[in-house]
Amino acid sequence: MGWKVDRLRVLFIGDIVGRPGRRAIRKLLPAACEEYRPDFVIANGENAAGGLGITPDIATKLLDSEIDVLTSGNHVWNKKEIYDYLNSTQRLIR
Repeated sequence: MGWKVDRLRVLFIGDIVGRPGRRAIRKLLPAACEEYRPDFVIANGENAAGGLGITPDIATKLLDSEIDVLTSGNHVWNKKEIYDYLNSTQRLIR
C-alpha cells in the first residue's frame, strides 16, 4: 500500500520580500519549475507584504502559484489580518 520514492526534488525559495519578491516569483517560478521539475515547492513568505508580514490575499496568490507551502517567522504577526487565516490553512506554517 505504501509507495517508494527514489528521489524527492524540493525547491526551497528563501525570503520573498515585498512587491519585488512577489513579482520575481510570478516571473521566474514557472520556468524554474519546468526546468527542475520539483515534487514540492516551499517558500518563506513572512515578508511578502511590504517587506514585513504577509496578508491572506498575498498568501492565497502565492499559494495559487506553484508554491505548495509557505513558511513564516516572527514577522508573520505584523499583519493582524493573517491571524484567522493561519488557523484556517495548513499551507502557511507558523
